Amino acid sequence: MFYAPVVASVVAVSVVWRYILQKDGLLNSLLAVFGIAGPDWLHDTRYALPALMAMTIWRNMGTLMIIFLAGLQAIPEELKEAAAIDGAGKWRTFRSITLPLLKPTLLLGAVLLSVAYLQFFEESFVMTQGGPLDSTLSAAYYVYQKFGFGQYGIASAASWVLFIIIALVSVLQFRILKED
Repeated sequence: MFYAPVVASVVAVSVVWRYILQKDGLLNSLLAVFGIAGPDWLHDTRYALPALMAMTIWRNMGTLMIIFLAGLQAIPEELKEAAAIDGAGKWRTFRSITLPLLKPTLLLGAVLLSVAYLQFFEESFVMTQGGPLDSTLSAAYYVYQKFGFGQYGIASAASWVLFIIIALVSVLQFRILKED
């Protein structure tokens, strides 16, 4: 159930969320039950990007859950038992055993999600077309627009800038979360 949004098409998920976030959509209907007048989520510059971010984070949580489940299952139970015998509490066991052994898992999750979020495109394309007032315009959507307008040089340059940013963020994450 938690992994279903990952398996579903980005376009299908975006269309469903567009319906949920409309002015007279499901979310505002739910808020109206509690006497709250909800905003026009996708047409207000204050709410459009946070709404898209919330949907994208929700959509990718299944991937992170699978990655972290695998990472947690890879931690030998003997280490946790030894810590318990030595008198370590739950917090100390988490801090001294679980967290250090999850560093590779944290690195994988951080790199995969940062690359995915830096290439954020489909959600914005389907739900807001970069609007309102370019508040949901991402780098990938900008490249798409420039390429569509025949500005191939600008699109190419923007693609290279996006590639360099992704590479720098990945290198930074590898340095921060590297193995000791």
